[in-house]
Amino acid sequence: MLLTLPQLPAHLHQGLEPLYILHGDEPLLEQEALDAIRAHARGLGFTEREAFVAAARQFDWSAIVAACASQSLFAERKIVEVRLPTGKPGKEGEQVFVRLAQQAAQVRQDGGALPDTLLLILLPRADRTMQQSAWFTALERAGAVLRIDPVARADMPAWLAQRLKAQGQSVAAGDEGLQTLSFFADCVEGNLMAAHQEVQKLALLYPPGALTREQIEASVLNVARYSLSDLSRACLLGQSVRSQRILEGLLAEGEAPVRLHSTLAGDVLSLYHLRCALDEGMPLPQALRQARVWGPKEKLFERVAPRLRRPALSRLVQSAHVVDGINKGLPHPLWPHDPHGALQRLVMQICRAMQV
Repeated sequence: MLLTLPQLPAHLHQGLEPLYILHGDEPLLEQEALDAIRAHARGLGFTEREAFVAAARQFDWSAIVAACASQSLFAERKIVEVRLPTGKPGKEGEQVFVRLAQQAAQVRQDGGALPDTLLLILLPRADRTMQQSAWFTALERAGAVLRIDPVARADMPAWLAQRLKAQGQSVAAGDEGLQTLSFFADCVEGNLMAAHQEVQKLALLYPPGALTREQIEASVLNVARYSLSDLSRACLLGQSVRSQRILEGLLAEGEAPVRLHSTLAGDVLSLYHLRCALDEGMPLPQALRQARVWGPKEKLFERVAPRLRRPALSRLVQSAHVVDGINKGLPHPLWPHDPHGALQRLVMQICRAMQV
């Protein structure tokens, strides 16, 4: 069974599975989902808890088997939590997970009675390889998989508004409020834990009711945290202002110009190879595979590739080559001599090309 965060409350109201897999890279949302499952389980008599972190290479997997098999001394039921930071249980761990999945499947077949043990498995974001592994599919069939997606930038204003509402606060109605929430989102983008803390701070500083933009500006720190994928996506969408802001944020965080250039140049080269394949009559799906484009970027490339032309992409390839030389200490007479300025110009050129 596959679940998303919005589906979790209704799911718990209907009943409790014998095991849950939580996977994702957003600690705040994972913790909130975990707290919700624990609270619901405690209400059903799961008052004892054992936790394991399977991080060491010589981890004793038999301890988890014993914990799931033994009867609680002080309560009728208990929760067993297993955190796997690497997402790789190894051969012994895989065998243990399959065995525990078989036990959970048997509980399901016994008419839906509550199990003596509730198993919670915490993983990093599960990629395709992990999801297709025998141990993961066995667990999925025996329980529920909760995918914890990060809050996208476009959804951040609504997420912030919901959190403010929960503590009795709001922003002005109409465009003014939307602008305030957008400002708030810009300040905390990519750092959901900081966003949560800033919302809580507003509850301490101001009474319930409407907040002004001035109040939020005075309280909220600029705690945005960006990733290389954020920069790539913003450039491919032609978002000039946001791309420059992300570039500045990454440089301020100490990201190496070489890595930033590698991401941008990789996108440019992939677009060029994709365009060449399309010009030769290759179908778009096959062209995307040949250009080594997959995952989240696939839809972005599908969106921009049909309207891009090879001469424009050739110029971008040449610009990326120039910036590569500047990063290596080889200045160009028509370009800024510092990597920072060169990256700014490359980002601007990519965004302009995507806007055609």
